[in-house]
Amino acid sequence: MNAKRVLVAYGSRAGATAGIAEEIGRTLRDDGFGAVVLPADTVTDVSGYDGVVLGGALYAGHSTGKARRCARRNAEQLSDRPLWLFSSGLVDSSAEQHDIPPVRGVAPQMKKLGAREHMTFGGAVTAETSGSVALAMVRRGKGGDFRNPERIRAWAHHIGTELGASR
Repeated sequence: MNAKRVLVAYGSRAGATAGIAEEIGRTLRDDGFGAVVLPADTVTDVSGYDGVVLGGALYAGHSTGKARRCARRNAEQLSDRPLWLFSSGLVDSSAEQHDIPPVRGVAPQMKKLGAREHMTFGGAVTAETSGSVALAMVRRGKGGDFRNPERIRAWAHHIGTELGASR
């Protein structure tokens, strides 16, 4: 029997969202799934996957455009397979303390795509993060890495359990 294939696509060039996607992909592979991790702007066809996990970075209450454009580009195919959405971007520990509902920019997309669920993880803004806003945050001591690998892995295991139970 062939392992189910899962696409984990992320909407930011690097940083927190890419790191979360890599952790999800690694966990799904450890659980026996054929997980592929790709930048969302390179995804043109999801028909070869049994499930899709799509993530974007939060910024000012909205998810980044690359993840949204990937979803629009593949909307018809996404409607035929399980889909989970995630976001990164909270540069504090609030995502660890309680579940964060999808932001106003993600909730309509989630409903339109029929996504099973959405999870928000902490973000990361460190000295290695590009951009003037990130640099200013780090200089003011407001940066940090608030991703929790255990929480990411637990959600990836949850996805694997759901995908394993589906036909």
